[in-house]
Amino acid sequence: MSKLKSIRELQNLTQEELSEKSRVSVRTIQRIESGKDPKGYTLRLLAKALQLEENELLNQETQEQNTKIIEENEEPKEDFFINYSSLKLINLSSIPFIVIPPLNILVPLILMLVMKQKNHLTKQIISVQILWTIIAPIVFMLGIFLKLGRQFTLLIIILIVLSNVLIILRNATEIDRNKKLHYKLNFSMI
Repeated sequence: MSKLKSIRELQNLTQEELSEKSRVSVRTIQRIESGKDPKGYTLRLLAKALQLEENELLNQETQEQNTKIIEENEEPKEDFFINYSSLKLINLSSIPFIVIPPLNILVPLILMLVMKQKNHLTKQIISVQILWTIIAPIVFMLGIFLKLGRQFTLLIIILIVLSNVLIILRNATEIDRNKKLHYKLNFSMI
């Protein structure tokens, strides 16, 4: 049973009486009572006629959807304050410090705070660097433990450094083109 029908019956109104009181057609009232949610002007007219708040006429699913839409719209407010040139600078600031792993995280982190760019994209850039900093030594140590020789160890070092350069440059081009990151995590480490 729809909310409108139960409220109408509680107030001892027929569909015709509600139609006269609200100036909404009987057919529209029938559609709403069969499961369709009232919207906009119709919702306001019915709520006023029944002396209720508009959200009281909405089915539970619709209320949850509206709440979800409101929450989704509130989350990315920080997107409006993203300075994409600063974001690109923060991203590229890791390159000079690839060979000194703690600095490839600290420099972007400091720039994020100084430039006041504490948004989800900047956090993702730093999170990717943290993950790379964790994985790179593990891969390097595995290469050493396999004892494949000095040339192989040198090759691993070069590949590790190039992988980070590739991640940084690819993210920089994606920031330029689409205002988003190509390499990102599904979670944030900071």
